[in-house]
Amino acid sequence: MSKIQSIRRGEEQPYLRKPPWIRVKAPTSPAFAETRRLMRELKLNTVCEEAACPNIGECWANKHATVLILGDICTRACAFCNIKTGRPGAVDVEEPAHVATACQEMGLAHIVITSVDRDDLPDGGAGQFVRVIEELRAHSPSTTIEILTPDFRNKEGALEPVVVAKPDVFNHNLETVPRLYPTIRPGARYYHSLKLLDRVKDMDPSIFTKSGLMVGLGEERREVYEVMDDMRSARIDFLTIGQYLRPTPRHAPVERYVPPEEFEEMERMARAKGFLMVSATPLTRSSYHAGRDFEALRRAREAQLADQASAKI
Repeated sequence: MSKIQSIRRGEEQPYLRKPPWIRVKAPTSPAFAETRRLMRELKLNTVCEEAACPNIGECWANKHATVLILGDICTRACAFCNIKTGRPGAVDVEEPAHVATACQEMGLAHIVITSVDRDDLPDGGAGQFVRVIEELRAHSPSTTIEILTPDFRNKEGALEPVVVAKPDVFNHNLETVPRLYPTIRPGARYYHSLKLLDRVKDMDPSIFTKSGLMVGLGEERREVYEVMDDMRSARIDFLTIGQYLRPTPRHAPVERYVPPEEFEEMERMARAKGFLMVSATPLTRSSYHAGRDFEALRRAREAQLADQASAKI
């Protein structure tokens, strides 16, 4: 049986032993417990928990959590993702207000909002992103907002209101190289995801765009660099690259643990290709150090604009 058939049938594959650079400490801090209490009290889900993120201890200790809106059940079944798949419930009309309350109570300068795929909804869930952004702007006007969206299944009119709501960062992850989409991300289409980010720039060039890749799934280095070129053609500003970590034995196996020096090489290549900001380490995830990275991204744009102005003189 091929690996593709095995993954699709949900059969268990052997684990590769994690190398020393990938191991993290278990969360134990009081701030971690306080963040978890607040999320439960406000009935909010987090991708930190649902996706079994290895950085949850560090992020929650610093009172940073990536809020997962539109429930905790996804309509798709990607081979890398630990979020439950099934039939989602009704959209929670109180969720946007609860997100705004969490932002205020945690005193966040930068917040990241993501969601499950909601292919069952006419707009793919885009309207809930808009409502969350509006609540955050109303109650925490100084907080910068980063959204990590699904592809909205190419539903007509879904993307435009989200762009009009003007998040500071619009993130949509390509996740892997095109060759691996049929097994790793079977419900999505590579070029549609790429076009989504390109359209954001068409509609509002001032919004930072961001996308991420996982490595260790069997991709070749050449393919990663080709994806970088595609991203730059779509005018993506910020690239994240991290090591894929297998959530359970029924998910896609790790083909290889990429050593830190290869991440450094990928970062150098990405910067040479023109990304304003690059984060490439084994433990990099889309929202890891997002607030710090947003400030660096903003400074990079200011420097770029200054250089362009000097060149015209």
